[in-house]
Amino acid sequence: MMLSKVDSNTSPHKMIGKLMSISERIEEYLAGPETLRQAIAGMTAADIDAAPIPGKWSTRQIICHIADFEPVYADRMKRVIAEEDPPLMGGDPDLFAERLAYEQRDLEEEFQLMIAVRQHMGRILKSIDPDDFQRTGNHSRDGALSLTDLLSRITNHIPHHIKFIREKRNALNV
Repeated sequence: MMLSKVDSNTSPHKMIGKLMSISERIEEYLAGPETLRQAIAGMTAADIDAAPIPGKWSTRQIICHIADFEPVYADRMKRVIAEEDPPLMGGDPDLFAERLAYEQRDLEEEFQLMIAVRQHMGRILKSIDPDDFQRTGNHSRDGALSLTDLLSRITNHIPHHIKFIREKRNALNV
């Protein structure tokens, strides 16, 4: 679902559709952690830690990666809302995985972090003016990104990784 730009020529009817699209996207964003939780339902600790596909992360590593980037995206979105064209730093997921103790992290804590960050940001996103979704920041690798872009990226982050969890489940026959 793409969110289109609202401008002064937008009719009130189209504006309501735009608001509903933003609202729907925010609800999809808020539902992400539960969707992820459902994707791992029934997996044992051994399944979650298994890396059945060479060169790819375990399910635990995926969950830790997602949790690590929740506050990163929240910070990016806040900066875009509050500042004028702020710089947005990229992050290397492989360095995070290598250096941030993914193997020792508790999955329930990871889920609680995701939920808390998304609830916090959801409240902010629901309170701002629809025009604020067109505000931009300048990502260190990707260039100009709007608040809409950032919300779409983080909303799509969990479904993107659920595909890899399913791939692991299939390889493990779980």
